[in-house]
Amino acid sequence: MAATTDAARPFTEATDAAPPSGGRTRWGLPKIAGFGLLILLTVLYLAPLLWMLVTSFKSVNEATRWPLQWLPDQWLTRSYDTILRPGSATPVLRWFANSMVSATAHALLVVATAAPAAYALARMDFPGKRLVFGLIIGTLFIPPIIFLAPNYVIVDSFGWINTLWVVIVPGAAGAFGVFFLRQFFLGLPPEIEEAAYVDGANRFQVFMRIVLPLSKPALATLLTLSYLANWNDFLWPFYVLFTPEALTLPPGLGRLQGQFNIDYPVIMAGAVVASIPVLAIFVFAQRYIIEGVARSGIKG
Repeated sequence: MAATTDAARPFTEATDAAPPSGGRTRWGLPKIAGFGLLILLTVLYLAPLLWMLVTSFKSVNEATRWPLQWLPDQWLTRSYDTILRPGSATPVLRWFANSMVSATAHALLVVATAAPAAYALARMDFPGKRLVFGLIIGTLFIPPIIFLAPNYVIVDSFGWINTLWVVIVPGAAGAFGVFFLRQFFLGLPPEIEEAAYVDGANRFQVFMRIVLPLSKPALATLLTLSYLANWNDFLWPFYVLFTPEALTLPPGLGRLQGQFNIDYPVIMAGAVVASIPVLAIFVFAQRYIIEGVARSGIKG
């Protein structure tokens, strides 16, 4: 009888030691402070976006009034009517379409050039492999502004000035995409590819049917980063696009600012239109971005 009591004692003590809250998380001071800090950071990051959105519905006088007021006395759509009406001197919708085409085509071209090069550097052995990879990485340390004049001469010889080709093709074979995908490919188990070789697949089939499907997080991350880089690019389109019909959004929005006066609501309305795709892509692609960046740093 004593043995039975002793054997049951650990279970009884463990049961008695259970928290009276029924397993619910207890809110301590550190956790409350952590959540408070996150809320504060969220407010700080969202405040400029909300101010941009609200200002786009204000009048010019309300946008420049001091002291500042968050909400307008009357919500006006004048700014959106100005930039979105047909025949406007500032065809924002045309700039928006140009940016969509340019950023999408550029991102796809970046992945199409970076993926084969990265796979070759990750899995294939050839003379000078380390030297080639070192030279590619070395280009990351060269300021992009240095390539402005040479690239202009090259695209001018192709007749691409003032066309969308001039903002799609240059920069598509960048070093970052090769480095990023190479790191991801190194983290993939080589046994999967070896099994495909045993089944009779060649290297191209392994790359297309095995490696690329397994690399969706990295490919989605590179697509997103390339898209956003092209979407936000201002300097290069500013130098190679001239007519209003050929402009993309960043240099086009610069024309919304007058020489002697600034219509802040109109500028903010253009910024709202430009930020919609960026926010939408981030919301839908953030899971792939986090996973792709995390897994790309597994091996060096």
